[in-house]
Amino acid sequence: MIRTLVNAALRVLRPLDRAFNRLYGWRFNPLYQSGTLAVLMFVILLVTGVYLLLFYRIGSPWASVAAITDQAWGGRWIRTLHRYASDAAIVAIVIHAFRMFAQGRSWGPRALAWLSGVVLTGVFFICGWTGYVMVWDVHGQILAIEGARMLDVLPLFSEPLGRTFVGPEPLPGAFFFMNLFLHIVLPIGVGALLWLHLSRLARAPLMPPRGLAWSVTAILLGLSVLWPIGMAAPAAVLGLPTEIPLDVAYGFWVPISRALPGWAGWLVIGAGSAAVLIVPRVTRPKPEKRPEPSTVNGRFCTECYQCSIDCPYEAIRMVPREDGRFDYVAEVDPELCVSCGICAGSCKPMGVGPPGRTGRDQLERVRQFLRTERPGPDQVVVVACDRSADWLVAGARGDAIEYSVPCAGSVHTSAIELMLRRGAGGVAVVTCPPRDCWSREGVKWLEARVHGGREAELLPRVSRDRVRLINGAEPGLEEGLARFAADVRTLDLPAPEREVELDFECDPVPEEERPSVSTAR
Repeated sequence: MIRTLVNAALRVLRPLDRAFNRLYGWRFNPLYQSGTLAVLMFVILLVTGVYLLLFYRIGSPWASVAAITDQAWGGRWIRTLHRYASDAAIVAIVIHAFRMFAQGRSWGPRALAWLSGVVLTGVFFICGWTGYVMVWDVHGQILAIEGARMLDVLPLFSEPLGRTFVGPEPLPGAFFFMNLFLHIVLPIGVGALLWLHLSRLARAPLMPPRGLAWSVTAILLGLSVLWPIGMAAPAAVLGLPTEIPLDVAYGFWVPISRALPGWAGWLVIGAGSAAVLIVPRVTRPKPEKRPEPSTVNGRFCTECYQCSIDCPYEAIRMVPREDGRFDYVAEVDPELCVSCGICAGSCKPMGVGPPGRTGRDQLERVRQFLRTERPGPDQVVVVACDRSADWLVAGARGDAIEYSVPCAGSVHTSAIELMLRRGAGGVAVVTCPPRDCWSREGVKWLEARVHGGREAELLPRVSRDRVRLINGAEPGLEEGLARFAADVRTLDLPAPEREVELDFECDPVPEEERPSVSTAR
């Protein structure tokens, strides 16, 4: 059942990705940046909220917000931008959660990010709820009344909260002070939960690319100036409004709540929360299908630090070793490792990686592949990760030979060299979009090893004319592969070599670039 849902989510996600890539290009595809866009909205909310706070008055909430809205050159568009950013944040959060679910990035070491994200969403939603109540228009009134009705079901208060909104007397200032206090304090909780949400990621990006960030901000700012929001009617103390201009992002639950008794509302909330919170459990593969975490063969570790630097999840650390060969040796924390295999591509001596996927394992698999396929000097081997292969349509493959890998970032450059020296005319590595790599930084490190001289690099003796890295999300994938194959056929290739001596020596990382060393075992 769960696998069916995940596959259905992927079937929805992939055409959307393709459509947005055609519109915006992979660099500025907002679907790839939904998480960082939510953070950007949070920053906009903080900045605009400080200004609105200067003019808000607890004693006259509706009138003070109306006065802000009457500021044509300042308050009106700032309040509108605050409102639009709060709605956009909810949309970005929902897209981000849907993406993580569809891509299966919610279980194992990633469960903490999922669970903290669920709690973070709840805190953010409550913060927005208090903001609407602070205005104290008919929208805020119905949110407050329905919220109080729900809370009265719980044995928390000596007197029902619903009585606060009954009678001709105006609401006490303490009610608005409490909403203001929560609206100011809850963002601190959002910040703390955001830190927890990202705590297991190395080099976690907080903001979207600069061009996308400024573009989205400019669009929201333009909408705020051209279509400012007005004021709804003030809250009616002696009656309930018949027509309520609900905000969909924060008031979608009101029609459901009003149609159900309080206990049934809590039942719906509990069931929905439980369904979201158990996602890490139900999406976890069966034990026999779970990828095993990476391991380190200490005999090959030369204390170069590269695997610990490249790991996107900070699952590898350097610890003191006891055999006297070097001072430190790499150690993998299986509780943090997601088995992406990027460390296998980072280790020149090929001593680290998931079982069966180290650099040495890759070479053996490539040898078996070459014995079966025997690519010729005019043929291209297309190396595609299990996810980027989705971008390849049948026509894009042509007469190329396809070779699949779990992640392009885990490919050891010696495997590419071996393919070329055993007869292949060229090697094209088709990757996921760099901003949507399922292992986060796989594409980034692969490109650095092939073209940037990063440790475990593709050696200078290998002609770069015979190696091509292709982003599978770029338009014209079929033409790009065909063009590369045509270029390969124009090259003078040396005779295939059967005995290949590979370089297993690595250069140590400069001391100033090394991560901190753990003394814990």
